[in-house]
Amino acid sequence: MGGGARSAAIVGLGMTELGKVYGRSATKLAAEAVQRAIADAGMSMSEIDGLLVSPGVTNDISIGLAAVLGLHELSVLNEVRAFGATACVMIAQAAQAIAAGDATAVTCVFADTPLKPRENAGTSWVHAASKGRMERASRGFAGWSLVSGAVSPNILYALCAQRHMQRYGTTSSHLGAIAVAQRAWASRNPLAQLREPIALDDHQASRWIAEPLHLLDCCLVSNGAIAVVVTSADRAAALAQPAVHVWGYGQAHEPRRMHAGSEWGLVTPAVRSGRQAMGMAGITAADVDVAELYDCYTYTVLVSLEDYGFCAKGEGGDFVSDGRLAPGGELACNTGGGQLSSYYMWGFTPLSEAIIQARNAGGDRQAERNDVVLVSGNGGILEHHSTLVLSPHQRLAA
Repeated sequence: MGGGARSAAIVGLGMTELGKVYGRSATKLAAEAVQRAIADAGMSMSEIDGLLVSPGVTNDISIGLAAVLGLHELSVLNEVRAFGATACVMIAQAAQAIAAGDATAVTCVFADTPLKPRENAGTSWVHAASKGRMERASRGFAGWSLVSGAVSPNILYALCAQRHMQRYGTTSSHLGAIAVAQRAWASRNPLAQLREPIALDDHQASRWIAEPLHLLDCCLVSNGAIAVVVTSADRAAALAQPAVHVWGYGQAHEPRRMHAGSEWGLVTPAVRSGRQAMGMAGITAADVDVAELYDCYTYTVLVSLEDYGFCAKGEGGDFVSDGRLAPGGELACNTGGGQLSSYYMWGFTPLSEAIIQARNAGGDRQAERNDVVLVSGNGGILEHHSTLVLSPHQRLAA
Protein backbone atom coordinates (compact mmCIF):
# COMPACT_ATOMS: atom_id res chain seq x y z
CA MET A 1 0.00 0.00 0.00
CA GLY A 2 1.74 3.13 -1.12
CA GLY A 3 1.47 6.63 0.22
CA GLY A 4 -0.42 9.44 -1.42
CA ALA A 5 -3.64 11.37 -1.16
CA ARG A 6 -5.86 8.31 -1.01
CA SER A 7 -4.02 6.17 1.52
CA ALA A 8 -6.26 6.02 4.58
CA ALA A 9 -5.89 7.33 8.11
CA ILE A 10 -8.03 7.22 11.24
CA VAL A 11 -8.63 10.79 12.37
CA GLY A 12 -11.45 10.65 14.92
CA LEU A 13 -12.25 8.50 17.97
CA GLY A 14 -15.47 8.78 19.94
CA MET A 15 -16.27 6.71 23.03
CA THR A 16 -19.32 6.84 25.28
CA GLU A 17 -19.33 5.79 28.90
CA LEU A 18 -18.60 2.05 28.90
CA GLY A 19 -19.65 -0.70 31.28
CA LYS A 20 -22.75 -0.53 33.44
CA VAL A 21 -24.46 2.10 31.31
CA TYR A 22 -28.25 1.95 31.63
CA GLY A 23 -31.18 4.03 30.44
CA ARG A 24 -29.92 4.70 26.91
CA SER A 25 -30.61 2.61 23.83
CA ALA A 26 -27.87 1.28 21.61
CA THR A 27 -29.00 3.72 18.91
CA LYS A 28 -28.63 6.71 21.24
CA LEU A 29 -25.21 5.50 22.37
CA ALA A 30 -24.12 4.96 18.77
CA ALA A 31 -25.23 8.47 17.79
CA GLU A 32 -23.32 9.92 20.73
CA ALA A 33 -20.15 8.02 19.81
CA VAL A 34 -20.36 9.16 16.17
CA GLN A 35 -20.84 12.78 17.20
CA ARG A 36 -17.86 12.54 19.55
CA ALA A 37 -15.66 10.95 16.87
CA ILE A 38 -16.48 13.66 14.33
CA ALA A 39 -15.86 16.41 16.89
CA ASP A 40 -12.60 14.72 17.90
CA ALA A 41 -11.46 14.89 14.28
CA GLY A 42 -12.34 18.57 14.08
CA MET A 43 -14.90 17.84 11.37
CA SER A 44 -18.62 18.48 10.95
CA MET A 45 -21.44 16.02 10.29
CA SER A 46 -21.90 17.48 6.81
CA GLU A 47 -18.40 16.30 5.84
CA ILE A 48 -19.26 12.62 6.44
CA ASP A 49 -20.28 10.73 3.29
CA GLY A 50 -19.87 7.15 4.53
CA LEU A 51 -21.31 5.19 7.47
CA LEU A 52 -20.58 1.58 8.46
CA VAL A 53 -22.60 0.15 11.33
CA SER A 54 -21.82 -2.87 13.53
CA PRO A 55 -24.58 -4.08 15.88
CA GLY A 56 -23.59 -6.23 18.83
CA VAL A 57 -25.37 -9.25 20.27
CA THR A 58 -28.50 -7.20 20.99
CA ASN A 59 -28.73 -6.22 17.31
CA ASP A 60 -30.34 -2.89 18.20
CA ILE A 61 -28.70 -0.58 15.66
CA SER A 62 -28.91 -0.62 11.89
CA ILE A 63 -28.34 1.56 8.86
CA GLY A 64 -31.33 3.53 10.15
CA LEU A 65 -28.75 5.29 12.32
CA ALA A 66 -27.99 7.47 9.29
CA ALA A 67 -31.40 9.11 9.55
CA VAL A 68 -31.00 9.59 13.30
CA LEU A 69 -27.72 11.41 12.64
CA GLY A 70 -29.18 13.46 9.80
CA LEU A 71 -26.87 11.89 7.22
CA HIS A 72 -29.16 12.12 4.20
CA GLU A 73 -26.60 12.20 1.36
CA LEU A 74 -24.25 9.25 1.85
CA SER A 75 -22.16 7.57 -0.81
CA VAL A 76 -21.35 4.53 1.34
CA LEU A 77 -23.78 2.93 3.81
CA ASN A 78 -23.69 -0.63 5.11
CA GLU A 79 -24.17 -2.89 8.09
CA VAL A 80 -21.09 -5.07 8.58
CA ARG A 81 -21.25 -8.43 10.36
CA ALA A 82 -18.21 -10.55 11.10
CA PHE A 83 -18.76 -10.87 14.86
CA GLY A 84 -15.64 -9.81 16.78
CA ALA A 85 -13.69 -9.48 13.53
CA THR A 86 -16.00 -6.71 12.32
CA ALA A 87 -14.05 -3.65 13.50
CA CYS A 88 -10.92 -4.36 11.46
CA VAL A 89 -13.05 -5.40 8.48
CA MET A 90 -14.85 -2.05 8.68
CA ILE A 91 -11.60 -0.10 8.66
CA ALA A 92 -10.45 -2.08 5.63
CA GLN A 93 -13.73 -1.38 3.82
CA ALA A 94 -13.52 2.31 4.69
CA ALA A 95 -9.92 2.46 3.45
CA GLN A 96 -10.91 0.72 0.22
CA ALA A 97 -13.82 3.13 -0.34
CA ILE A 98 -11.49 6.09 0.14
CA ALA A 99 -8.83 4.63 -2.16
CA ALA A 100 -11.46 4.03 -4.86
CA GLY A 101 -12.85 7.54 -4.53
CA ASP A 102 -16.24 6.21 -3.42
CA ALA A 103 -16.18 8.28 -0.22
CA THR A 104 -14.06 10.96 1.41
CA ALA A 105 -14.83 10.44 5.11
CA VAL A 106 -16.31 7.25 6.55
CA THR A 107 -17.52 6.78 10.10
CA CYS A 108 -17.49 3.25 11.58
CA VAL A 109 -19.51 2.61 14.74
CA PHE A 110 -20.27 -0.24 17.15
CA ALA A 111 -22.89 -0.16 19.91
CA ASP A 112 -24.33 -2.78 22.23
CA THR A 113 -26.39 -2.95 25.43
CA PRO A 114 -26.50 -6.57 26.66
CA LEU A 115 -26.11 -5.64 30.36
CA LYS A 116 -29.36 -5.27 32.28
CA PRO A 117 -29.92 -3.79 35.76
CA ARG A 118 -30.21 -6.35 38.56
CA GLU A 119 -28.98 -9.14 36.28
CA ASN A 120 -25.45 -10.54 36.39
CA ALA A 121 -23.20 -9.99 33.39
CA GLY A 122 -23.05 -13.61 32.29
CA THR A 123 -26.81 -14.02 32.33
CA SER A 124 -27.33 -10.74 30.47
CA TRP A 125 -24.95 -11.73 27.68
CA VAL A 126 -26.31 -15.25 27.32
CA HIS A 127 -29.89 -13.96 27.05
CA ALA A 128 -28.86 -11.46 24.37
CA ALA A 129 -26.65 -13.83 22.40
CA SER A 130 -28.82 -16.94 22.47
CA LYS A 131 -31.85 -15.65 20.55
CA GLY A 132 -32.54 -18.34 17.99
CA ARG A 133 -29.37 -20.30 18.83
CA MET A 134 -31.13 -23.26 20.43
CA GLU A 135 -33.54 -23.57 17.51
CA ARG A 136 -30.70 -23.56 14.97
CA ALA A 137 -28.61 -25.98 17.03
CA SER A 138 -31.41 -28.54 17.07
CA ARG A 139 -31.32 -29.00 13.31
CA GLY A 140 -29.30 -31.70 11.54
CA PHE A 141 -25.70 -32.44 12.46
CA ALA A 142 -25.52 -29.23 14.52
CA GLY A 143 -27.65 -31.02 17.10
CA TRP A 144 -24.49 -32.68 18.47
CA SER A 145 -23.84 -29.53 20.50
CA LEU A 146 -27.18 -29.84 22.26
CA VAL A 147 -26.76 -33.46 23.26
CA SER A 148 -23.10 -32.97 24.23
CA GLY A 149 -23.75 -29.80 26.23
CA ALA A 150 -21.37 -27.71 24.10
CA VAL A 151 -23.86 -24.88 23.70
CA SER A 152 -21.92 -21.79 24.76
CA PRO A 153 -18.72 -19.98 23.76
CA ASN A 154 -17.32 -20.67 27.23
CA ILE A 155 -17.49 -24.41 26.69
CA LEU A 156 -16.24 -24.33 23.10
CA TYR A 157 -13.27 -22.08 23.90
CA ALA A 158 -12.51 -24.34 26.86
CA LEU A 159 -12.34 -27.26 24.40
CA CYS A 160 -9.84 -25.31 22.29
CA ALA A 161 -7.69 -24.48 25.31
CA GLN A 162 -7.83 -28.08 26.49
CA ARG A 163 -6.64 -29.30 23.07
CA HIS A 164 -3.68 -26.92 23.23
CA MET A 165 -2.83 -28.11 26.74
CA GLN A 166 -2.93 -31.76 25.75
CA ARG A 167 -0.94 -31.21 22.55
CA TYR A 168 1.72 -28.77 23.78
CA GLY A 169 1.77 -28.90 27.58
CA THR A 170 0.27 -25.44 28.04
CA THR A 171 -0.98 -24.85 31.58
CA SER A 172 -3.62 -22.80 33.38
CA SER A 173 -0.79 -20.76 34.88
CA HIS A 174 0.28 -19.75 31.38
CA LEU A 175 -3.21 -18.43 30.74
CA GLY A 176 -3.15 -16.77 34.13
CA ALA A 177 0.00 -14.87 33.19
CA ILE A 178 -1.98 -13.19 30.40
CA ALA A 179 -4.78 -12.18 32.77
CA VAL A 180 -2.30 -10.80 35.31
CA ALA A 181 -0.41 -8.81 32.69
CA GLN A 182 -3.53 -7.27 31.25
CA ARG A 183 -4.85 -6.30 34.67
CA ALA A 184 -1.52 -4.55 35.31
CA TRP A 185 -2.15 -2.47 32.17
CA ALA A 186 -5.78 -1.86 33.19
CA SER A 187 -4.66 -0.49 36.56
CA ARG A 188 -3.18 2.42 34.56
CA ASN A 189 -6.30 2.96 32.46
CA PRO A 190 -8.96 5.30 33.90
CA LEU A 191 -11.53 3.89 31.45
CA ALA A 192 -11.09 0.27 32.62
CA GLN A 193 -13.93 -1.46 34.43
CA LEU A 194 -11.52 -3.57 36.53
CA ARG A 195 -8.41 -1.79 37.82
CA GLU A 196 -7.50 -3.69 41.00
CA PRO A 197 -4.20 -5.55 40.35
CA ILE A 198 -4.31 -9.34 40.55
CA ALA A 199 -1.67 -12.02 41.07
CA LEU A 200 -1.45 -15.50 39.60
CA ASP A 201 -2.87 -16.91 42.85
CA ASP A 202 -5.99 -14.76 42.34
CA HIS A 203 -6.40 -16.17 38.86
CA GLN A 204 -6.02 -19.76 40.07
CA ALA A 205 -8.47 -19.19 42.92
CA SER A 206 -11.18 -17.68 40.70
CA ARG A 207 -14.07 -20.05 40.08
CA TRP A 208 -14.23 -22.42 37.16
CA ILE A 209 -16.37 -21.31 34.22
CA ALA A 210 -15.60 -24.27 31.95
CA GLU A 211 -12.43 -26.16 32.79
CA PRO A 212 -9.67 -25.19 32.05
CA LEU A 213 -11.04 -21.63 31.95
CA HIS A 214 -11.38 -19.74 35.23
CA LEU A 215 -13.51 -16.63 35.70
CA LEU A 216 -10.41 -14.48 35.18
CA ASP A 217 -9.79 -16.14 31.82
CA CYS A 218 -13.06 -14.71 30.48
CA CYS A 219 -13.92 -11.27 29.14
CA LEU A 220 -16.21 -8.66 30.62
CA VAL A 221 -19.70 -7.73 29.45
CA SER A 222 -20.20 -4.02 28.72
CA ASN A 223 -22.74 -1.56 27.41
CA GLY A 224 -21.63 1.39 25.32
CA ALA A 225 -20.52 2.55 21.89
CA ILE A 226 -17.31 3.45 20.05
CA ALA A 227 -16.92 5.18 16.69
CA VAL A 228 -14.02 6.19 14.48
CA VAL A 229 -13.64 8.41 11.42
CA VAL A 230 -11.50 7.33 8.47
CA THR A 231 -10.37 9.68 5.69
CA SER A 232 -7.46 10.12 3.30
CA ALA A 233 -3.95 10.66 4.65
CA ASP A 234 -3.74 13.88 2.66
CA ARG A 235 -6.84 15.31 4.29
CA ALA A 236 -5.83 13.97 7.71
CA ALA A 237 -2.77 16.22 7.81
CA ALA A 238 -4.98 19.31 8.27
CA LEU A 239 -7.31 17.88 10.93
CA ALA A 240 -7.36 18.22 14.71
CA GLN A 241 -5.80 14.93 15.85
CA PRO A 242 -2.55 13.15 14.94
CA ALA A 243 -3.35 10.84 12.04
CA VAL A 244 -3.23 7.07 12.61
CA HIS A 245 -2.25 5.66 9.24
CA VAL A 246 -3.58 2.37 7.91
CA TRP A 247 -0.57 0.42 6.60
CA GLY A 248 -2.18 -2.94 6.02
CA TYR A 249 -5.25 -5.09 6.55
CA GLY A 250 -6.39 -8.66 6.07
CA GLN A 251 -9.17 -11.07 6.92
CA ALA A 252 -9.64 -14.83 6.85
CA HIS A 253 -12.56 -17.10 7.70
CA GLU A 254 -12.56 -20.82 8.49
CA PRO A 255 -15.88 -22.14 9.83
CA ARG A 256 -15.05 -24.75 12.43
CA ARG A 257 -14.67 -28.37 11.42
CA MET A 258 -15.25 -30.81 14.25
CA HIS A 259 -14.05 -33.94 12.47
CA ALA A 260 -11.12 -36.19 13.30
CA GLY A 261 -7.80 -34.68 12.28
CA SER A 262 -9.08 -31.12 12.33
CA GLU A 263 -6.73 -28.47 13.73
CA TRP A 264 -9.70 -26.38 14.91
CA GLY A 265 -8.79 -24.46 18.02
CA LEU A 266 -5.07 -25.07 17.57
CA VAL A 267 -4.47 -23.11 14.35
CA THR A 268 -6.71 -20.14 13.60
CA PRO A 269 -7.42 -17.86 10.60
CA ALA A 270 -5.03 -15.37 12.22
CA VAL A 271 -2.30 -17.12 10.24
CA ARG A 272 -3.71 -15.99 6.88
CA SER A 273 -5.20 -12.72 8.10
CA GLY A 274 -1.92 -11.69 9.70
CA ARG A 275 0.09 -12.70 6.66
CA GLN A 276 -2.12 -10.51 4.44
CA ALA A 277 -1.99 -7.46 6.70
CA MET A 278 1.72 -7.66 7.47
CA GLY A 279 2.54 -8.37 3.85
CA MET A 280 0.63 -5.29 2.74
CA ALA A 281 2.38 -3.22 5.42
CA GLY A 282 5.80 -4.63 4.59
CA ILE A 283 6.51 -5.79 8.14
CA THR A 284 6.92 -8.96 10.20
CA ALA A 285 5.91 -9.73 13.77
CA ALA A 286 9.42 -8.70 14.85
CA ASP A 287 8.64 -5.14 13.76
CA VAL A 288 5.54 -4.79 15.95
CA ASP A 289 5.88 -2.40 18.90
CA VAL A 290 2.32 -2.67 20.27
CA ALA A 291 -0.08 -5.61 19.87
CA GLU A 292 -3.75 -4.99 20.62
CA LEU A 293 -5.17 -8.52 20.38
CA TYR A 294 -8.76 -9.67 20.64
CA ASP A 295 -9.05 -11.29 24.06
CA CYS A 296 -12.50 -12.73 24.63
CA TYR A 297 -10.52 -15.35 26.56
CA THR A 298 -6.90 -15.55 27.65
CA TYR A 299 -6.49 -18.49 25.30
CA THR A 300 -7.42 -16.30 22.33
CA VAL A 301 -4.40 -14.10 23.08
CA LEU A 302 -2.06 -17.08 23.40
CA VAL A 303 -3.08 -18.77 20.16
CA SER A 304 -3.11 -15.45 18.26
CA LEU A 305 0.46 -14.71 19.35
CA GLU A 306 1.51 -18.08 17.93
CA ASP A 307 -0.41 -17.69 14.69
CA TYR A 308 0.91 -14.18 14.05
CA GLY A 309 4.46 -15.49 14.42
CA PHE A 310 5.51 -13.87 17.68
CA CYS A 311 6.52 -17.37 18.72
CA ALA A 312 6.39 -20.88 17.26
CA LYS A 313 3.28 -23.02 17.43
CA GLY A 314 3.06 -24.67 20.84
CA GLU A 315 5.43 -22.16 22.48
CA GLY A 316 2.78 -19.62 23.45
CA GLY A 317 2.77 -20.71 27.08
CA ASP A 318 6.47 -20.05 27.57
CA PHE A 319 6.24 -16.84 25.50
CA VAL A 320 3.66 -15.19 27.77
CA SER A 321 5.45 -16.18 30.98
CA ASP A 322 7.74 -14.00 33.10
CA GLY A 323 5.84 -10.76 32.50
CA ARG A 324 6.69 -10.52 28.81
CA LEU A 325 3.29 -8.92 28.04
CA ALA A 326 3.04 -6.76 31.18
CA PRO A 327 4.12 -3.12 31.53
CA GLY A 328 7.90 -3.07 31.15
CA GLY A 329 7.89 -6.40 29.28
CA GLU A 330 9.25 -7.14 25.82
CA LEU A 331 5.92 -6.77 24.01
CA ALA A 332 3.35 -4.09 24.88
CA CYS A 333 0.19 -6.18 24.56
CA ASN A 334 -3.38 -5.09 25.27
CA THR A 335 -2.17 -1.92 26.90
CA GLY A 336 -5.60 -0.77 28.06
CA GLY A 337 -6.41 -4.03 29.83
CA GLY A 338 -8.27 -5.51 26.88
CA GLN A 339 -11.67 -7.13 27.07
CA LEU A 340 -10.56 -9.11 30.11
CA SER A 341 -10.19 -6.05 32.35
CA SER A 342 -11.06 -2.85 30.47
CA TYR A 343 -14.29 -3.03 28.45
CA TYR A 344 -15.91 -5.38 25.96
CA MET A 345 -16.82 -3.62 22.72
CA TRP A 346 -16.04 -6.52 20.39
CA GLY A 347 -13.22 -5.57 17.99
CA PHE A 348 -13.55 -1.91 18.88
CA THR A 349 -11.82 -2.64 22.20
CA PRO A 350 -8.41 -3.40 20.62
CA LEU A 351 -9.01 -0.86 17.84
CA SER A 352 -9.73 2.04 20.19
CA GLU A 353 -6.68 1.29 22.34
CA ALA A 354 -4.51 1.00 19.22
CA ILE A 355 -5.59 4.49 18.17
CA ILE A 356 -4.85 5.85 21.64
CA GLN A 357 -1.38 4.28 21.60
CA ALA A 358 -0.59 5.44 18.06
CA ARG A 359 -1.54 8.98 19.09
CA ASN A 360 0.79 8.86 22.11
CA ALA A 361 -2.31 9.53 24.22
CA GLY A 362 -1.97 6.57 26.60
CA GLY A 363 -0.80 8.56 29.61
CA ASP A 364 0.51 6.24 32.33
CA ARG A 365 -0.01 3.24 30.05
CA GLN A 366 1.66 4.67 26.94
CA ALA A 367 3.99 2.16 25.33
CA GLU A 368 7.63 3.17 25.02
CA ARG A 369 7.57 2.56 21.23
CA ASN A 370 4.55 2.86 18.95
CA ASP A 371 5.87 3.02 15.38
CA VAL A 372 4.00 -0.17 14.40
CA VAL A 373 0.73 -1.18 16.06
CA LEU A 374 -0.95 -4.51 15.29
CA VAL A 375 -4.70 -4.94 15.88
CA SER A 376 -6.65 -8.20 15.73
CA GLY A 377 -10.31 -9.13 15.62
CA ASN A 378 -11.76 -12.58 16.27
CA GLY A 379 -15.28 -13.88 15.77
CA GLY A 380 -17.19 -17.06 16.35
CA ILE A 381 -15.18 -19.82 17.99
CA LEU A 382 -11.81 -18.88 16.48
CA GLU A 383 -13.46 -18.97 13.04
CA HIS A 384 -13.34 -15.38 11.75
CA HIS A 385 -10.25 -13.22 11.92
CA SER A 386 -9.20 -9.75 10.84
CA THR A 387 -5.97 -7.80 11.23
CA LEU A 388 -4.85 -4.19 10.92
CA VAL A 389 -1.39 -2.67 10.91
CA LEU A 390 -1.48 0.96 12.05
CA SER A 391 1.20 3.62 12.56
CA PRO A 392 1.53 7.28 13.51
CA HIS A 393 3.71 7.60 10.40
CA GLN A 394 2.55 7.71 6.81
CA ARG A 395 4.08 4.84 4.88
CA LEU A 396 5.96 5.95 1.78
CA ALA A 397 5.43 4.20 -1.50
CA ALA A 398 7.76 1.27 -2.08
